Amino acid sequence: MARVLAIDIGGTKLAAALVDEAGSMLRSATRPTPRTDVMVALAALIEEVTGGGPAPEAVGIGCAGPLDLAAGTVSPVNMPSWRGFPLRDEVRALTGLPTMLAGDAQCMALGEHWLGAGRGSSALLGIVVSTGIGGGLVIDGVPLLGPNGNAGHVGHMTIDPYGERCECGGRGCVEHYSSGPNLARWALANGWTPGRTDGLDGPANGLDGTAGSRNGAPDVRNGAADARALAQDAAAGDPVAVAAFERGARALAGMIASTAAAIELTKVVIGGGVSAAGPVLFDPLARALDDVAGLAFVRAVKVEPTTLGVRAGLAGAAKLAWSQSRTVA
Repeated sequence: MARVLAIDIGGTKLAAALVDEAGSMLRSATRPTPRTDVMVALAALIEEVTGGGPAPEAVGIGCAGPLDLAAGTVSPVNMPSWRGFPLRDEVRALTGLPTMLAGDAQCMALGEHWLGAGRGSSALLGIVVSTGIGGGLVIDGVPLLGPNGNAGHVGHMTIDPYGERCECGGRGCVEHYSSGPNLARWALANGWTPGRTDGLDGPANGLDGTAGSRNGAPDVRNGAADARALAQDAAAGDPVAVAAFERGARALAGMIASTAAAIELTKVVIGGGVSAAGPVLFDPLARALDDVAGLAFVRAVKVEPTTLGVRAGLAGAAKLAWSQSRTVA
């Protein structure tokens, strides 16, 4: 059976899978991303997934950026040991296979377009809302990567030119308002105390919108000041937690409306850990989009949560690999 090797590289974990032409993952594995010797860990992961079986035809890699596609190098912000690292050439030398590289959020978007919530969309924006905010565009089935591979950095679109300074050095970036750590940061600065809503009416929801620890989402009502605890408190009615998500959702809405006006999007798919907050995020996002979007084609954009979840990045990396080796319907 023909297969390709898909690799997803982030600051927290490395993932790899063998994927067939239909998108089925035949074998997969993950391991934590080490602070140093990342390539040693990646080589071991590739051997774990590919060893003892038929060789894949090509390799697709999704990696945190910034990237330089012309050089095949990566400089992930949260992987300090890789600066201008020649990832594409290193993997090509290791495997002896044609190797394609793109950003991790670009691969998420491509995966959702191929197998997930973005199927059939002629102009798709995929957004990852997590520790940061990443994005990817798929236009007429083709990922829009940009001259150096950095297209789709929607997390650093300015939604308030007089706003707060972002960690990237810009001002008023959507990431500074809507990422998980920044949601929690704002809530703490405005009086949020994690877990104080235990006595309020309403479910103690996990980030996936389910109660307690279902689906592996632990109940974190233990004072943890993170986005998961914030989502639980917002679901239980804490006014500051609710306001934090409304503020973050409004920033996301401004970015989505602006991107839709520029590109004429037909669909937006949102993934990442914060997206698992469910209605706590998506309800105020819908209200904010209704308020900020004006033109009919902007208002027509459909916004949906990911259906592939953490598999989207690997699916997109596999699609990249298949595009290198043959045309996949």
